[in-house]
Parts: sequence; structure tokens; C-alpha cells
Amino acid sequence: MSYEQMAYYYDVLMAEAPYDEWKSFTEAMIAQAGKPVSSIIDLGCGTGQITTRLARAGYKMTGVDYSSDMLAVAQERAETEKLPVQFIQQDLQMLEGLHGYDAAVSYCDVMNYIIEEDELRIVFQCVAASLKPGGLFIFDVHSLQHVHEHYMNQTFADVDDEVAYIWFCAEGDQEGDMHHDLTFFARDNISGRYTRFDEYHHQRTYPIGFYKQLLNETGFAIQHVASDFSVENNAIGENAERLFITAVKRPEE
Repeated sequence: MSYEQMAYYYDVLMAEAPYDEWKSFTEAMIAQAGKPVSSIIDLGCGTGQITTRLARAGYKMTGVDYSSDMLAVAQERAETEKLPVQFIQQDLQMLEGLHGYDAAVSYCDVMNYIIEEDELRIVFQCVAASLKPGGLFIFDVHSLQHVHEHYMNQTFADVDDEVAYIWFCAEGDQEGDMHHDLTFFARDNISGRYTRFDEYHHQRTYPIGFYKQLLNETGFAIQHVASDFSVENNAIGENAERLFITAVKRPEE
């Protein structure tokens, strides 16, 4: 999916996002794997907040996103910081020309935008093809419990001087299925007037067992499963918001 106008206000809306925790968690999983990692591909990199943090830590980074608008913001961020990050516009279901990476990361609900089971299988296959044997795949998803208790059929709103929004989250027909209707009012910095724009987002999350099964079927072995940035394996809290899975690409037979 594409973020369109929202890309230019995304960092304002996500000002409280735990980007430093995603970066630290990545390094913790790399340390636990005990293998050298120099190149990382950030799938669904958005405005490059995590990509550039990992680049500053010394990793050779490639950011991939479907939205050209998000990538424009990410590219500007990397150039401002003089970071040698490569950004590529591609659909995660059709990754091409990306091979031999030591690790792939995908955070902040990116995998929840892959709605259908067959589509998610294709994405995992594409990720496997982009990694070298023994490469790491680290991603997060919403927990089903959190989705049902805190998102579905809820209304959210926030008002800021630069941008305000109203967000309706409706339950879909299938388990873990969510439809997001968002209305934004963004201020023009020159005129001071507010302009309205609307976006629709569709997400779905699956039981953690499904992700494990699909990873196994697409050539991965599970290394670590936990919730909410825990580095302790199998530590899933009773009120988990995000589930984190780290998998290793099995050697090719």
C-alpha cells in the first residue's frame, strides 16, 4: 500500500514511535545469532528512521518501500546525515535484484499490511531469496489480543498545530482483519490554512503459530519469539502489543 500525502506528515504523527528500541532489538538479535552481519535490508522502510539509525551504527543499509513519497523523505534524511543508504522502490511481493544480505528487518506493522495468506507466503519467499544462507529475518506484527482489545471498532483522534486526524478502525470479516479510515487536516506552512485529505488502510494479523509455520515452509528456522522488544526467548507477555519473530534462513539443500 502507498502512504501518499501522509508521507509528508508521517514523522510528526510517529514522533513517539520507539525507533531506538527497534534499532537496539535488531542488534540484540544479531548478537544472539553469533554471526557477523554487515549488510541489512529494511523492508517497508518508510521515511528511513530505522534504516538511518542502523546505518549510523555501521551497517550497510538498503531501504525498500512501495511508496515513492516515503522514499523521498527517507532519501532526504540520509543525504542530510551523509549516510550511504541505498533506497529502492519495490513491492515486497516482487523483490528483484536483492541477494546475499546478512539480515532483513521489517518493523512497525509492515507485515500486517500483507493481508492474504498466499501473499504473505510470497513475501517470505522473496525475503529468503534476498538473504544468504544463515541470514536473519527479524520482524514484528500486532498481537491478536491487542488488535481485538484496543483497535477494532474504536475511534482515535489527535490534534496538533501541524496536523490533526480522526481515525476509525473497523473489524473485518476474518480474524485479525482491520479496516482503517483516516481523515487528516494538515496546515500549509505558507498560507496557514488547513487542507483535508483521506486515506484508507487495510491490515490483518495472524496467530503466531501461523507465522512460525509459514516461515518453516519458506526455508526458515525460528531463532527467537517474544513480545514488546523482549530479548528473552519465548517471553510473551499476557498483554503483549507486538510480537517479534527472528528467523534464520536454513542452508540450501
